[in-house]
Amino acid sequence: MKVLMFGWEFPPLSSGGLGTACYGLTKALSRQNISIALVLPTTSENNSKSKFTADFLKIIAADDESFPITLTGIKSPLHPYMTSQEYIQTMMRTKNGSQGRQIYGENLFAEVQRYSLKAASIAKKQKHDVIHCHDWMTFRAGIEAKKISGKPLVVHVHATEFDRTGGNGVNQCVYDIEREGMRSADSVIAVSNYTKRKIIENYGVDPKKIRVVHNAVDYSDEPQSQENYGLRSTDKIVLFLGRITLQKGPDYFIEAAKKVLSHEPNVTFVIAGSGDMEYSMIDRVAALGLSGRMLFTGFLKGKDIDRAYRMADLYVMPSVSEPFGITPLEALKNGTPVLISKQSGVSEVLSHCLKVDFWDTDQMANQIISVLRYSSLKEVLSENGGTEVRRMSWDESARKCVEIYEGLGGGS
Repeated sequence: MKVLMFGWEFPPLSSGGLGTACYGLTKALSRQNISIALVLPTTSENNSKSKFTADFLKIIAADDESFPITLTGIKSPLHPYMTSQEYIQTMMRTKNGSQGRQIYGENLFAEVQRYSLKAASIAKKQKHDVIHCHDWMTFRAGIEAKKISGKPLVVHVHATEFDRTGGNGVNQCVYDIEREGMRSADSVIAVSNYTKRKIIENYGVDPKKIRVVHNAVDYSDEPQSQENYGLRSTDKIVLFLGRITLQKGPDYFIEAAKKVLSHEPNVTFVIAGSGDMEYSMIDRVAALGLSGRMLFTGFLKGKDIDRAYRMADLYVMPSVSEPFGITPLEALKNGTPVLISKQSGVSEVLSHCLKVDFWDTDQMANQIISVLRYSSLKEVLSENGGTEVRRMSWDESARKCVEIYEGLGGGS
């Protein structure tokens, strides 16, 4: 079976969990004899074949007319989690700005439309049985591809506009594209029951065509080194790792940290990541007098992410609205216990962890202190959580996707 897949990030060029999920899922699909043509937006900085390292995908350049393709780049400045304002700023920074404005759309939504038209031209040449799209920027590309080939369309919802904004200030244009994609799709994949409920309530999608396919994590039994990186002495370390943006709840992490430090002064809180709230969070830390106990590392990638997990005594994911959340699984894979918000999809599949409402910073602080004070609790959470993660598999996620493809007549 051949799948024409539209995404917007893929390792090592990833800004968040979507790239990790796409990698794990496509690798598992390839093990089930699914041939995947993955189409990505690329720029002059990221369109080199050498950038991508998946040995299960054959990579060709966007302007290469030799088909069939397996991974194709459409030249575009789109990147994950981009806002309209960020798109405008990107255009202003483009060299030979006038030329850039002629090539690219005048705004983010015009660029999404341009991307979809380029996708249609690929669909004419690339043989496929099913179209599979990841998140809103690719939905119109999938719709255009479906118009060309008549093949069934699957849209994979990793997050909605209600998750990204916390339900406040929803961008109507993004919402309209999401709704159009879900209603045009033959099947909708939600990464959790939490997300399925949001889709039904906020987009009016028929529950019968929504399937839940939980994410997973690639587990390695390789021995993990215990490196100190100059941070661990007598201090305990509590980690936040993710985009520093409203959806991920970094402000609640900081407020909880303030409460923990009033009882446990020898704790270092690490915020690893970047995002639109980064500078305001730095200002908040300074205002609370926490600068000596709060470390901002910036965006991490590759092995540095695993190192950050391994040096921590506890990983905290205080997300306001998290469709799934792969990071707790990554933390447990590295032997670090986790505290997660109840407002997350991963809480459906993870039992051996601590859970708290994102807004309850008193309870969040209490649970952090418990793990730091009682080594037996830390060990039980780490050991049992690690056992849980070992049972999770991208192969099971891929199997469910294949069932969806076949149910739509893909490959027949």
